[in-house]
Amino acid sequence: MTPARHAAITGWGEALPPAILTNDDLSTFLETSDEWITQRTGMKERRVSHISAIEMATIASARALACAGLEAGEVDLIIYGGCSNEEAVPNSASGVQIALGATRAAAMDVNTACTSFLYGLSTATAMIQTGVVRNAIVIGVELISRYMDWSNRNVAVLFGDGAAAVVLQATDSEEGVIGTVLGCDAEARQSLRVRGIGCGYANRDVSLGDTLWDFDGQVIFKRAVHGMSEAAARVLREANVSADDIDLVVPHQANLRIIEAVAKYTGIEMDRVMVTVHRYGNMSAATVPVSLVDALKEGRVKPGSLLLMPGFGGGLTFGALLVRWGSRTTPLGESSIVMPPCEQTALELVNEIRAKQDPHGRSLRGLMEPVFAESRTV
Repeated sequence: MTPARHAAITGWGEALPPAILTNDDLSTFLETSDEWITQRTGMKERRVSHISAIEMATIASARALACAGLEAGEVDLIIYGGCSNEEAVPNSASGVQIALGATRAAAMDVNTACTSFLYGLSTATAMIQTGVVRNAIVIGVELISRYMDWSNRNVAVLFGDGAAAVVLQATDSEEGVIGTVLGCDAEARQSLRVRGIGCGYANRDVSLGDTLWDFDGQVIFKRAVHGMSEAAARVLREANVSADDIDLVVPHQANLRIIEAVAKYTGIEMDRVMVTVHRYGNMSAATVPVSLVDALKEGRVKPGSLLLMPGFGGGLTFGALLVRWGSRTTPLGESSIVMPPCEQTALELVNEIRAKQDPHGRSLRGLMEPVFAESRTV
């Protein structure tokens, strides 16, 4: 009998902008404080990028390839996971493909908001298991600072920029994703949305980048805890493993209270949970892969470790992956690629964006509801 094919994670790399935006920085233009933000979110700082999302994704991917000992020309598939795209057409994955020199690779984008990396990892794994491709790069990347509504305290304090990527390669060993649960709680999809970007606003006197964010914190908290917890419990049950078998949880870093609630629900102590929300804030699709790379750097992932990766995002999408780590936890090589230097502070970068944004004094608010009125007709 032919052994089942699996998709081992053999490479990993991240690209974190050097400019750090602190809670005190935010208090210079928002009615907030370090104490207010920390108590409600667990966040202390986040990154603001001076380069494009494609550039961050390329740097992270190059580092992941070097870690795996794989050449760009050998890559079969690139999945760009995130909701920060340079343009509607062409897709962002093709920009990473050409920048890497991975010219024989297929390229696709996956946008399920904060769960994009998890959805992409599941997709690439399935394509390897079915023999469509032999290896893949899966990226989680966000450049939210460019379209953030910096006048809205509810969201402006939460999000940050960053990227990380992993390399998957076909193997006969039982490694990589061994359990998957994906879902979408679409009934409450309007509780988290970014208004002002998309075809619904074309030719409607809306400047790209001038956005309004809908963010119902109470609804999102309850549904995030429920979605992540239920997905985690189900993936454990279907894989016939218990919470005690999990060596490390690498969750989406939306909010420290959400992470703590999910850990409590699943019966996993916080000392077995990777927490990076205080360092990077919510990087949306990048939080899980960045946390994974940091866990590897800190020695928290051991050969054969069993990892649980739950997530939740706009849509409202949710999911949980169960990952069996392989025998290697150190890179085979290092990439020579470096991030371009940043000449400005994070606060200076943000203030530049704020200065160019419309204060919503025109017709932006009035356009929103007609464009996105929910149809009751199937």
